[in-house]
Parts: sequence; structure tokens; C-alpha cells
Amino acid sequence: MSTTPVTYLPRVVDDELTGALRRIGAVLVEGPKACGKTLTATQVARTVVRLDDESGRVRDALDVDPSMLLQGETPVLLDEWQAHPPLWNLVRRAVDDRQAKGQFILTGSATPDDDARRHTGAGRFAVIQMRPMSLYETGHSTGQVSLAAMFDGEAPRAFDPDWTPTSARERIAERVAIGGWPVNVGLNTSDALLTNRDYLDVVRRYDIQRATGSGKDPEVALRVMRSFARGVSTPMSEVTIAKDLRGGEAPERGPDATSRDAVSTHLDALRRLRLIEDQPAWGPSMRSARRLQASAKRHFVDPSLAVAALQVGVEPLATDVKTLGMLFESLAVRDLRVYSQPLGGRVSYYRDYDKLEVDAVVELHDGRWGAFEIKLGTATNVIDTAATNLKKMAALVDDNRCAFLAVLTNGGMATRRPDEVDVVPLRMLAP
Repeated sequence: MSTTPVTYLPRVVDDELTGALRRIGAVLVEGPKACGKTLTATQVARTVVRLDDESGRVRDALDVDPSMLLQGETPVLLDEWQAHPPLWNLVRRAVDDRQAKGQFILTGSATPDDDARRHTGAGRFAVIQMRPMSLYETGHSTGQVSLAAMFDGEAPRAFDPDWTPTSARERIAERVAIGGWPVNVGLNTSDALLTNRDYLDVVRRYDIQRATGSGKDPEVALRVMRSFARGVSTPMSEVTIAKDLRGGEAPERGPDATSRDAVSTHLDALRRLRLIEDQPAWGPSMRSARRLQASAKRHFVDPSLAVAALQVGVEPLATDVKTLGMLFESLAVRDLRVYSQPLGGRVSYYRDYDKLEVDAVVELHDGRWGAFEIKLGTATNVIDTAATNLKKMAALVDDNRCAFLAVLTNGGMATRRPDEVDVVPLRMLAP
């Protein structure tokens, strides 16, 4: 029986991976399960060793001499290396001994239990974060506006002749619900949503227990994820989640399954599985004495996980403007993280105690930054208010390194307003 070869869709991290292999001995690619790490790594690896395979030569080598798994034509891919954490130090020593670049690629979807005891690997490893696919990678962004070009001062200029407010909202609801998982490429919407629910079902029944090393009630895990999903794009606290689990009652500390400690344990497991990724608060030097808030915003690594936890479909999501707006913001943050990573960017947000908020700030390693207000609507008053917020925030920051201010929308045209604020549809953005 013949099989159809998998068509590889290029990823933003491709160049980052090949570049790292040119300059250092080993590359660690981290990200959630099923985000495409293995397929991406196999595009450049010459030898592939799957550590989660419990049979055959891999199991024998682990039992007798794990260093045998480092042999083969380089780069050698050690897939799901955290299944055998001692390999980290074996790879580190091999890099020291060989004194050659591009020897190993390690992929992992969970932080191993003995993480604290591992040598740091400084000088031997480059670490690349991989996330689910962005709209540009799945082919749902035209790529007419480059984030890198925006940092270089280029004014966006593009138009979508097929755009209408209704169709744009339905398209965004579909992309939010399907997500950026490679396995969903080519599936119809119904099958993709079921696949995402299956994914979370495995997480709550098995992966969280493995990550914590203790038995956790799958139903409590699901309730934690549902509560987290309702707080996506907000700085929801662990106390709020615990209170939600207890039907509004104040939570207590202790072993109770709905205590704050239990919520903290579940969220820590989801972080170790790389399924949630908080958005930190930005702390620039301010011209005024305004106090800045420090709480991080909550996000799943892909907003489709929130949709799966809430078990909502595309049609009701498209009509629930408030929920869709929060998930659209999370979708935009996901894509900004993907696009800014090759630039050395970090995605945070601004909020002060005077309630002035800007949804996303992308800051590069050289100190340049750009700020985004993320808006599901495209009405003139919505854009005007967002632009006013951006200008007000920028005026409070005590530096001259602002590269751009932009309103990120769900459709329409890309342009620069007379007030120098850019308007950019997410479905036109690219690295």
C-alpha cells in the first residue's frame, strides 16, 4: 500500500533553525505537542531518533549505552528527548568533544522533571520556541504587510477587495476555532474542532498527570481549563479561577481539588506542557509618575484550545462579539509572537493604574518597540479611540525608540492615518 507524502508547509522558524545549526553545536526546539516540531526538524536532520518509541534499538540503547543514540550522520534529531532527560548532558559533552557546529537537534513538548539538575548548556545549545502555525503559515494571511518593515518605518499600504464586516467576523471565528495545528490543515471545520477537543481530552486525562507526577481528576482539569478560557486576554488570577471552580465562593489553600494550590498546580502543568503562555506587562521608563500594573495576561498557546475547552462552535462564536473579541486578541498575540521571534522580539502589553491599556507591545532586543491596539471591529469610531489610546500611551513613555503605533484589525485596508497611526488587518500581516 502506497502512502501520500506529507506536504511540508514552510514555517517562520525554518531560517532560525538553519541559522542556529550554522553557529552552534546543538539546537533545542521547544513547543506544545503537535505544533510541528518534528516535521520541521526532519527537514534538516540527517538522522532521526524518536525517544518516545519504547521498542527496538532505541529502548535497547537506552538500557545499555544511551550515547549510542548520538551516532549517525549529523544533524542527529533526538525527538521528544525529555522522555530520557540524561541525554541532555550526553549531548552537551558530545558537543564539547566534537567541537563542531550543527551536531544535534533536540525537540521537546514538556519540561523534564529533573530540569533543575541539568547543566545549563550555555555555549552549546541554542533554544528556539515553536508555536502553532500563524495565519501567514497556514495561508490565511496575504503577507502584504511585514512586521520587520514596520519596524523600519515603512507605511503599510494594501487593500482586500473581498472584505466585508460580516464575512470577516465569520472568517476570524473559523480561524480562532480551528487554530494553527498542522494536523488540521485540510480538514473541514467540524473535524478540526473535534480534533482539538480530542487533544484537550488527552491533556486532561493523561498529560497533566504525567507533568505533575500525581493523580489529578480529569474533570477538575477540564474545569480549570474552561475557567482559564473564559479569562483569555485578561489578567485573570489563580484566586479568580479557584473561586470560579467553587461556584463563586472564596477559595482556600490546601489539598482540596478546587483550592488555589490545586489551580496553581494545574496551571504549572499546562505551562510545562507549553499549552499556556502568559503575556507579561511592559515596564518602560515613564515621563510621569504613573504606576504600571504588573499582572500578566492569560493566553493559551493557540486560541483554539480555549474554544475546545468552552466546547463552542463557529456559528455561536461569530455572534458572541465579546468572546470573539477576546479570542481574536489572543490570536493576534500568537501571530505577533511568531512574527517577532526572528527579530528578537518580545510581546508584552501596557496597562497603568489610570486604566489606560494598550493590547500588545513588541519590543526588539535593540530597544525599538511598536505598540498595537487589537480590535475586532473596523468602524471609524473604534479605530479613532484605539489610535487615541496609542498616542496617549506613547506620550507617557520616556524614550525615543517607538518605531510605530498600529491598530490591528480583522479586515479592510492597510494604511497610515494622518496622525501617523497605522491600521493593519491581521490577515495581511507577515514576518
